[in-house]
Amino acid sequence: MASPSSELERRIESRTALVGVVGLGYVGLPLVRVFVDAGFRVLGFDSDAAKVAKLRGGESYIGHLASEWIARSVADERFEATADMARLAEPDAILICVPTPLAEGNKPDLQYIEATTRQIALGLRPGQLVVLESTTYPGTTRKVVLPILESSGLQHGRDFFLAYSPEREDPGNAKYSTGTIPKLVGGIDDASLQLATALYGAAVSQVVPVASCEIAEAAKLLENTYRAVNIALVNELKKVFAAMGLDVWQVIDAARTKPFGFQAFEPGPGLGGHCIPIDPYYLSWLARQHGLESEFIELAGEVNTKMPEYVVERLVEALAARGKQVAGSKVGILGVAYKRNVDDPRESPSFRLIELLTERGASISYNDPHIPTLPKMRNYKVPPLASQPLTAEFLAAQDCILIATDHSAYDYDFVVRHAQLVVDTRNATRNVTDGREKICKA
Repeated sequence: MASPSSELERRIESRTALVGVVGLGYVGLPLVRVFVDAGFRVLGFDSDAAKVAKLRGGESYIGHLASEWIARSVADERFEATADMARLAEPDAILICVPTPLAEGNKPDLQYIEATTRQIALGLRPGQLVVLESTTYPGTTRKVVLPILESSGLQHGRDFFLAYSPEREDPGNAKYSTGTIPKLVGGIDDASLQLATALYGAAVSQVVPVASCEIAEAAKLLENTYRAVNIALVNELKKVFAAMGLDVWQVIDAARTKPFGFQAFEPGPGLGGHCIPIDPYYLSWLARQHGLESEFIELAGEVNTKMPEYVVERLVEALAARGKQVAGSKVGILGVAYKRNVDDPRESPSFRLIELLTERGASISYNDPHIPTLPKMRNYKVPPLASQPLTAEFLAAQDCILIATDHSAYDYDFVVRHAQLVVDTRNATRNVTDGREKICKA
């Protein structure tokens, strides 16, 4: 009789293994696609019944993922979505793609990982592979997930298998997608590493096995902390150079001509997305657990977190130069997605900008071609607003237009032509020639 390990390996090789994906958001749904395209059947799990209903109807709720492939996969019975967590016993491989937010005091919040793992443990059976993809601190897979799974009475490496493979999604990136980004994999034991490597190797272009789950977990935090620290650097330099009368974007463009030893990062109104504003705090929390202070990382977090306040002060100054106060002024925000050309609002600095301006008495409206209405946010007080048509009348009616996200769909010549004042946080108006006296960079 074949062992659970060899039987699972056979099913992976023959593409008869059923792949389960828990969490059908910006990480989970693209993962579903690469496995369906690779010839696997996929069972997707999500606690949001509305999402499940849309997927079952062949409809996508993520802008860069077309509905056609979902409808086709559902019709071909290659993909099924469900909210029934009791079915977690069915898949041969279960990939966990749930949120890992921050709790009070910038501490890791693992409630979604723990809850999902407990649900898996209830029906865990011999021959199943569980892979955690959610970004977290080193030790989570071994010290949090593994004990919960072993409460089932099954033994890792013999009955079930466990690995960690960090998601590396970059929504809207036309060059790199889920299937072409190298996939790090760390196993809790040799058998788990071998099976997880085989699974991902059947669906993505490159798999990079590493020595342990902890190495893979730490690598993900390093990647995002690297970005957060360098963005903090240019955000701080933006303030310094502005005080000196220098354009930080011109400085960056000059520096990027060096063909070695420099990588360009651009400033903005703050950090957004689920990873970069959050992951460095996971690392600094872990450092404190080992009696260390990660002052550099925490300082970068403070710099980035304070950028919305800096932008608002610049906006106040720009209005004052035109004899207006922010209280009672109409401010139209262009872009509430956290980055250009995506419909992902998670942790977008636009929501903090809205809060700050509302507190100062401004009347807020917005336009975003990718986000028709403002979603409810966990950490922000968001008014029930809908995106306004970007007409000449709308622009002219605002005392100030604040460019928070530089979507490619915007005609910035049109924006500047019809606006009274433009505060540009992204250097989106760099090529606008007429009306530059209306533009204030922030």
